[in-house]
Amino acid sequence: MRWILFLFMCNFFILQSCKSTKTKRSVVFSQGITGIVEEISGNQMPRIGREPDKPKPFPTTVFFYAPTDITQVQRIGETPLYTSIFTKLIATTETDSLGKFTVSLPPGRYSVFVQVEKKFFANNFDIRNNISLVTVEENKLADIKILVNHKATN
Repeated sequence: MRWILFLFMCNFFILQSCKSTKTKRSVVFSQGITGIVEEISGNQMPRIGREPDKPKPFPTTVFFYAPTDITQVQRIGETPLYTSIFTKLIATTETDSLGKFTVSLPPGRYSVFVQVEKKFFANNFDIRNNISLVTVEENKLADIKILVNHKATN
């Protein structure tokens, strides 16, 4: 019995020592855009005795286009939803389950859209009607937050 136990323990230790010591390395980006995509919906009117709703993570695809203005998209009415974007697609990335993402990009300006119901979503503009512009500087990560709010009311 001792001999069997001895062989079992020897095999156990041999197998443990042969295990791979590789660990999953996380990719570190030093330049590009990092951020989070969240969603809020429903009635957002302030009410006495009720805390405002907290945004929820919104897993989706994030698209990075060359700077895009309102004349370079096909918009659905006056909504922040678009069916087509007519500028150059530079990169795409997927968010994780918490809506977080990071993408490596060269220095420059990018219009950022997210996928919502098979459409593109972006809800902010600058004074020249450029849509969701983000500037990436050399050796820096631009940090952004995208709030998908097309189903929110007030």
